[in-house]
Amino acid sequence: MSYGLLLLRAVVGATMFGHGAQKLFGWFGGPGPEGTKGMVRKLGFRPATPFAVLVGLAEASGLALALGLLTPFACLALAVVMLTAIVTVHWPNGFWNTAGGYEFPLTVMTVAVAVAATGPGRFSLDRAIGWDDDLSGVWWGAGVLGAAIVITFLTLTVGRRLQKVRQLHPA
Repeated sequence: MSYGLLLLRAVVGATMFGHGAQKLFGWFGGPGPEGTKGMVRKLGFRPATPFAVLVGLAEASGLALALGLLTPFACLALAVVMLTAIVTVHWPNGFWNTAGGYEFPLTVMTVAVAVAATGPGRFSLDRAIGWDDDLSGVWWGAGVLGAAIVITFLTLTVGRRLQKVRQLHPA
């Protein structure tokens, strides 16, 4: 099981780190900070700069997942950003990724919740420093999923409500 968890964490974590690096630094042909800010603004989140940075950092937390470091917290960051992406971008396009659907973010979110529930495994920094027993279990998985739902709800309501308030009362 440990080898399987290592492979899963490494591939999904590195992939998500790459997505975050695209947004934060413009690496791998990504939009960089300005492009990410524009995307976040187009989705209606205000203020756009902090939201853009948070999106990039959440995806870049894939590095922590790959290393198995503070695993449930990395899983939470990924679950929040993927659930938010599903709701704001992918849901209207249906399931399949070929049509811009939610297939990929749902898969990543599911991996994040599952790894939080199972723990990072033997080959992880959490294990090396003795934290793996304290940072894993079904309650961590349920907690990550529940917290992701609450944080996403707050992000979608408060983050977008700020925009509506500014439209009503411009500075």
